[in-house]
Amino acid sequence: MTSVRPAGFARVVGAGVVGTTVEFFDFFLYAAAATAIFPKVFFPNTVGLLGVLAALVTYALGFFARPLGGVIFGHFGDKLGRKRLLVISLLMMGVASALIGVLPGYAQIGITAPILLTVLRLVQGFALGGEFGGAVILVAEHGPPARRGFWTAWPQTGGPLGNLLANGALTLVAWLTTDAQYGSWGWRLPFLASLVIVAIGLWIRLRVEESPLFAETAKAEKTARAPILAVFARHPRPLFSAFAARLGENAAFYVFTIFLLVYAQHIGVPKGVATGAVTVGSVVQVLGMLAGGALSDRFGRRAVAVVAAVLAAGWTPAFFGLVGSKDQAAVFVAVAVGLLLHGVLTGAQSAFYAELFTTELRYSGVSLGYQAATVFSGAAAPLLGTAFLRGTGTAVPVVLMLVGCLALTVVGMLVAGETRRTRL
Repeated sequence: MTSVRPAGFARVVGAGVVGTTVEFFDFFLYAAAATAIFPKVFFPNTVGLLGVLAALVTYALGFFARPLGGVIFGHFGDKLGRKRLLVISLLMMGVASALIGVLPGYAQIGITAPILLTVLRLVQGFALGGEFGGAVILVAEHGPPARRGFWTAWPQTGGPLGNLLANGALTLVAWLTTDAQYGSWGWRLPFLASLVIVAIGLWIRLRVEESPLFAETAKAEKTARAPILAVFARHPRPLFSAFAARLGENAAFYVFTIFLLVYAQHIGVPKGVATGAVTVGSVVQVLGMLAGGALSDRFGRRAVAVVAAVLAAGWTPAFFGLVGSKDQAAVFVAVAVGLLLHGVLTGAQSAFYAELFTTELRYSGVSLGYQAATVFSGAAAPLLGTAFLRGTGTAVPVVLMLVGCLALTVVGMLVAGETRRTRL
């Protein structure tokens, strides 16, 4: 394997972190706006939770585009290289988000407004579908094997960091504007500001070297003609493991963040308390991810991930109990612990995905398994959770749903076996 200079590897890790942060910033801006702004701007004829549910349907549609993005980006990432496709995904996400920022509402263009919003959401989902696989793989294929878990956990921190930036941007704009101004045009500013952050991300990514493992594979003409078909034929078990392992992790994240905002609003927890808890929890989550990656290098991906998944399942009833108390300190503790456990689980899994597949099929395999699971977890968790809440008035069905998803994560990790000593 061709070695990479320390400065070059630092740039690779930085590109992974900045790129995923930018993409998740845009993605979470939409999620936060979907629970508070979009029901009024794009779905004005709905009331209460029904309006939130309508907005979350467009939010969920972005997840359905992610597997398609994973397939397309994975195919060309295995054929043309990791770096080039990561640049394209970043550009697509930035342009789609900026267009949402200037999109007229229902009052201006009628039904065309929610239709265009849905199209832009699909573009966001498609772009994000190619992001994670490429970012983690690029770090894994550049980095030292002994600390692969720790270094591949860094791109994962883009999720909570993007969440932090999105919440911070919306909070800042809300603080600087009146309620009327915020509802009219203030919420659009963070979407437009994403163009600046995208420019920074592009500057960093364009300076990154291509994966040395991919370069060697391409030079030896070992790339598959149809990588996605080859993944199904040659790696069905790893593909299932990636899919199952991702289910609970992804569902836990969206229940502890996006659905939390819906639930808090429903039971009367002040919005500032819920968003503040997510902000603090996101900081803890970053630390959990890095700790999970480091622990997986020492004790193995499977052991750390399984323990974290079991603890997260056990914490779920306590999470809703504490949030339901409406006590501010209890809400902060509930979210912080939930996101800490999620962070450890995610960090332990980062290298695991890359280690499941061979180099010529890695981008396709990781992207497909990882993103397909988001349709059944990331999209379903807040959407079904809101529907359950509207139908039953309690969080019990959501608790059962999340515990079931985390059980599937345990199954996925156990089926794959330990991958820590796998040579890429």
